[in-house]
Amino acid sequence: MGEAANISPREAEVLELVGDHLSNAEIGARLYISVRTVETHVSSLLRKLEVPDRRALARRASDRTRTDRRRPAPALPIRLTPFIGRAGERAALTAMLEEHRQVTALGPGGVGKTRLALAVASDAADAFTDGVWFVDLVPVTDPAMVATAVAEALGLGEQLGHDMAESVAAALADRHALLVLDNCEHVVDGAALFLEHLLAACPRIRVLVTSRSRLMVPFERVYPVPALSLPPAGDAGGDASGSGDGGSDAVRLFIDRATSMGRPLDPAQHGQVAEICERLDGMALAIELAAARYPTLGLDGITAALAHPLRMLTGGSRAQDRHRSVRAALDWSHDLLDPADRALLRQVSVFVTPFTAPAAAEVTGFDAASVADGLARLAEQSLLAVTFSPDGTRYRALETLRQYGADRLTEAGELHDTRARHLNWCLARSAELALPATDWRARFDRAADELRAALAWAEHRPEQRADAHRLARALAELAFTRHLIAESQQRYEQAAALADTPADTAAMLRHAAAVAACRLHGDDMHRLGRAAADAARRAGDTAAAARDLAAAASNAYRFSSKFVRDLPPQEADALIAQARELAGADPSARAALALAEAGRALTRAIATAHTAAADAPRETPPCDTPASPTPHAASGPTGPTAREAVASAERAVELARLDGDPLAQSAALDTLAGALSWAGDAFAAAATARRRVELLSSAPAGPSGLYVPAGPYAPYASGGPAATHELIEALGEATEAALGVGDLPGARHWARRLADHPQLAEVGHRATGRLLVAETLAGDAEQALTTGLRFRDAWQRAGRPARAVLGPPAAAMATIHGLREDPEARRDWNTLLTHVDPSPWNTLGYGAVFDAILMLHQGRPQAALERTAPEPAQVRQWTTWIWLHWYVALRAEASVLAGAPDAAARLAEARTAVAGNPVATALVARATALLDADTPQLLATAAAFDAAGCRYQSARTLVLAGGEHTARGARALTGLGLAPMAVR
Repeated sequence: MGEAANISPREAEVLELVGDHLSNAEIGARLYISVRTVETHVSSLLRKLEVPDRRALARRASDRTRTDRRRPAPALPIRLTPFIGRAGERAALTAMLEEHRQVTALGPGGVGKTRLALAVASDAADAFTDGVWFVDLVPVTDPAMVATAVAEALGLGEQLGHDMAESVAAALADRHALLVLDNCEHVVDGAALFLEHLLAACPRIRVLVTSRSRLMVPFERVYPVPALSLPPAGDAGGDASGSGDGGSDAVRLFIDRATSMGRPLDPAQHGQVAEICERLDGMALAIELAAARYPTLGLDGITAALAHPLRMLTGGSRAQDRHRSVRAALDWSHDLLDPADRALLRQVSVFVTPFTAPAAAEVTGFDAASVADGLARLAEQSLLAVTFSPDGTRYRALETLRQYGADRLTEAGELHDTRARHLNWCLARSAELALPATDWRARFDRAADELRAALAWAEHRPEQRADAHRLARALAELAFTRHLIAESQQRYEQAAALADTPADTAAMLRHAAAVAACRLHGDDMHRLGRAAADAARRAGDTAAAARDLAAAASNAYRFSSKFVRDLPPQEADALIAQARELAGADPSARAALALAEAGRALTRAIATAHTAAADAPRETPPCDTPASPTPHAASGPTGPTAREAVASAERAVELARLDGDPLAQSAALDTLAGALSWAGDAFAAAATARRRVELLSSAPAGPSGLYVPAGPYAPYASGGPAATHELIEALGEATEAALGVGDLPGARHWARRLADHPQLAEVGHRATGRLLVAETLAGDAEQALTTGLRFRDAWQRAGRPARAVLGPPAAAMATIHGLREDPEARRDWNTLLTHVDPSPWNTLGYGAVFDAILMLHQGRPQAALERTAPEPAQVRQWTTWIWLHWYVALRAEASVLAGAPDAAARLAEARTAVAGNPVATALVARATALLDADTPQLLATAAAFDAAGCRYQSARTLVLAGGEHTARGARALTGLGLAPMAVR
């Protein structure tokens, strides 16, 4: 390719990953760069390779790498020792995996399931174009966390409005990959539920499970993993090949591991090795442990040790016998330790993840120096694995050994005390994690499974209830900061159940409700808010109960789009009535009640507007008939309902200000902005939205960067989750309000800040959608294409939700592709638009605006005029907030360019309606100059558009000016990545 020299090495890496169909977030994670940097590289590649969209870029990447394309390297643990034998098992399991979508390698602990699964996965890697992924479930103690473990292995984050299982399924929906889930036996129920959802949603995914027990689901195919092959009966270890192993994988494994210790085996001893392997029933783990002792005990010593009485246990199934043989080998290895090392081995078994020597000293209570020495001895005897990392040496017991240690801990009567010390250690770690640090995320990820395991042990023990509550709360806060918001909600609810007092229960439920709001789960938010009110009543705190009830009502009004079940008006009225009975003279309760009443007033105002619109005549006068004078286009309904909503919201704002709670003020300002918009004062609504963001941005921050309330009302402000939710909503509102008044730089600023919010880093289709609309209206086609790719990718990862709020970005992208003369891409986006929003918001609101922009660009003013034929008053309920000024101005321009006889009248009405909006005013001024054939005035509007940040309209103005200006305007349009404009 001739353009290869112009592509940087980093761009080449990004191009290859685009060809592998990775999202921008996945590319960023793979290359350790930010999502914004990935967007920049994708945009550059689109320009350099002269392709219109990401699909074409992916095809170009495929062409570029067709001859030497490499599949992703299998994400499998590196084997430190060679895999011995099992050729038949590997072939059989591989064949099953080719035929069935989910195969379970079943067998007792120590039989070698994991090693076999890793070998098969490595063998099959070339068959899976999107890679092989390994997930170790040993640290997972809660069956509900299986999806989280898989997501962490894949490098995925949670998606708003979806749990982790849905997020993983969305990410793998079109992937051809193999997933290896190792050690499922202790989380069988959770693994079964997760796999049922995953396999239904991801038709090209195959899953290989290792477990000691079946998942017991219809789609499961089981491969019983046998013990390692032993020499044929009567064979003393020789075979025809002269290898001395009798064709036995067990003997070969023992010989390999024993000789790796530096002491070779004499071939004459192979028969004795075969006897040892037979006594160990061919169990891989037992053979490895026995071979590790060969340098110190020799074969005679090993044979003598296997005479331990526990080895003589009989009865039960063959699988149980094999399990007992492993137990015998472990008992033997354990009995060879001195008492101090035995105690250390059993007490460190409480760790579910790799641990350091200082951590072991804290949990065991032993001297630090003796612990360090003891861990080294256990590692030397292969009872602990050693890993080295920048933060120090870490140790880990294999799962079978860890479970063995736990059994010994119980037998010694030390389980409770050791677990309690482990719990205290976890509480100390959670306190440390609450402090800011540059490596916070890595530290949390290392500690998270330990915290979860400690909590799982403590929550059902009455004597540990208080500590369990503390840990659940700490884990909830940490998970929220780590953006694991589904787990955060779960932990807050868990902390509520463990609280000692109803007041503490209520506080935790409020936090849980705020997290549910961040997840877009309105029904959960409502349920938890009501539960908090019940708990506050039990605590005797009627003012707090009033606040909770009022908040439940106002949240139902403010966030209705987040609810699956709409809150019936009578239920909301009942909540407000109950809150009024309980509020008394408490300032914060009165402020919350005022907010709920303001939300009700605004809801009624909106309902009145919609009813009036539904009852209004739908006929419109023909274009050649002068239109009758209309009211101020932005004035809106001025009846008692609109005035009542504004007055009620202003009262709520004032009461919240007097109460001194920034979050209550933000909520009240939100309602006021909506009321002002419906009352027709778009500029006051925009100012109110900006005031709300500024209020939240200036609030005091805690260690995590989130607002932490102080003062007497701190328990009711919900802290970080509530503040995060308010800020996300405020940024979205500020973006839309700025678009409505023509503040394009402001809209892009707020939208970029929203799109970059850490809570939305992985699934910000709503956030990036607002940014996409701002970029499209500004005429920044190149950036809009990049943002559009990010939007669509996030929308697909979120499960392709159908929400009206996603309609404007879809319409914006359809318009961009129309302006670029890419009909195929435009059809795709119009299909997406129809899916997400078939409502009148699309037909009569933003859809009319975007269609008019494109029709005017194409030189079809008559079509644009027909698209905007309804009078503004008729469609006001669909254009309020963002689209009214755009609709009015574009309608006036279409009238002029189509030669409508009422064009002058429409211009006069539009001029009054959009006064104060720099972009809409420039549109009307340009249309007036065109009507008057005033070229100097026409050119003056180009500067006005540039000043307003609207590059497309500036270039369009030059083309409309004609003459020498046409070529300059055409070049400007080309520079924006748009097709030439038609002028008729």
